[in-house]
Amino acid sequence: MRHMVAPLPAEFTGLIDRFGRKITYARLSITDRCDLRCIYCVSEGMRFLPRNQLLTLEEIARIGRCLTELGVTRLRITGGEPLIRRNAIWLFEQLGALSALHDLSLTTNGTQLVRDAFALKAAGVTRVNISLDSLQPARFQRLTRVGTLSKTLNGITAAIRAGFQRIKLNSVILRHHNHDEVLDLARFAINHGVDISFIEEMPLGLNSSRCATYYSSDAIRHDLNQVFELIPTAERSGGPASYYCIAGTNSRIGFISPYSHNFCADCNRIRMTAAGGLLPCLGQAQSIDLRRVIRANPLDDQRVKSAIYAAVMLKPLGHEFTHAVTSTLTRCMNMTGG
Repeated sequence: MRHMVAPLPAEFTGLIDRFGRKITYARLSITDRCDLRCIYCVSEGMRFLPRNQLLTLEEIARIGRCLTELGVTRLRITGGEPLIRRNAIWLFEQLGALSALHDLSLTTNGTQLVRDAFALKAAGVTRVNISLDSLQPARFQRLTRVGTLSKTLNGITAAIRAGFQRIKLNSVILRHHNHDEVLDLARFAINHGVDISFIEEMPLGLNSSRCATYYSSDAIRHDLNQVFELIPTAERSGGPASYYCIAGTNSRIGFISPYSHNFCADCNRIRMTAAGGLLPCLGQAQSIDLRRVIRANPLDDQRVKSAIYAAVMLKPLGHEFTHAVTSTLTRCMNMTGG
C-alpha cells in the first residue's frame, strides 16, 4: 500500500507514534527463504520472491543506519533464515559498527550456527534467538517438513561455545503437535543454561486448522507449574515476551501471547520485510514501501527517514488477531520474520 510521505517534523524528538509509544526497536527481515519449511511459517507450495525484489544488503545497512539516527537502539535481523543469505556476515559487521546501536540480535533456526556463530559474535551480535519446537527427531522433521534435529542442536551448542549471553530458544506450541513437550523443552533450556519463550501461533497466512492447534500461554503455564516454580519478573529483553524466573536455575521462561495477553499497549517496534515493506504492526496490512523510497533517493537519507516516520504514524493502537480459522492477512511469517 502506498502512502504520501511527509517530511520529518521541524522539532523532531524521536519516533513517537500517535499514542505516545516511543519506537526504539526494529526487526529487519533480510530474506523470505529458509532451509526449513515449518508448518506454521511457510505455506504448502509457497513461491519465494525473485531475488531482484529483495533489498540489497547495502540498502538494508543504509536503512539500519537511518533507523539508529532516528533513535532506534535495538535491531533484530530475521528471515526466513537470515544466515542463508549470501554475505550476511558483512551486513552484521556493518550494523555492529553503528555507535548508536545498543543491541544487535538475530533470530535463526540454528542450522548455520556451527559455521557462523563465532563470526556473528565478532561482528557485534549481542543476542541470539534459536527456534526449537521439538526434541523428538521424527516430530521435528514433521514440524519443519525437511529439518534434521541434530543440526539445530549442534547450532545451539555452537552459540553457547561462541560466548553469547542470554541465548533464547523460541518454541511455537501447537495442540496435537508438540504441546506435550512443554516440560521437556523447559528442562532442555535449564540443562543448557539458556532461556526459552513459548509462543502462541501467530494468525498469519492460510491455515485451515488454526482453531484445532491453538494452545494458549495460560495452558502452557499451567503445565509448567506442575513441575517448576515460576517467579514473575519485570525484566524485559526489548521484545514482546513476559518473563518468569525458574526457581533454583539461571534460566527464564517467556510467554509471547498475541491472542490471550496481547502486548500492544507497550509495543515499541516496527518490522521490515525482505522486500522493504515497513510494517508498523505485524497484525495489520498497512505498510510503507521503503524499497521504492530508497531506490528513488540513493543519496537523500532524509527521504528515507521521512518514510520511516510516516510508517510509525500509521501504527495502530493494537492488532486485530482473532481465533478465526482463516486470517485476513495471507502474508506468511517467513515474509516478516519472528
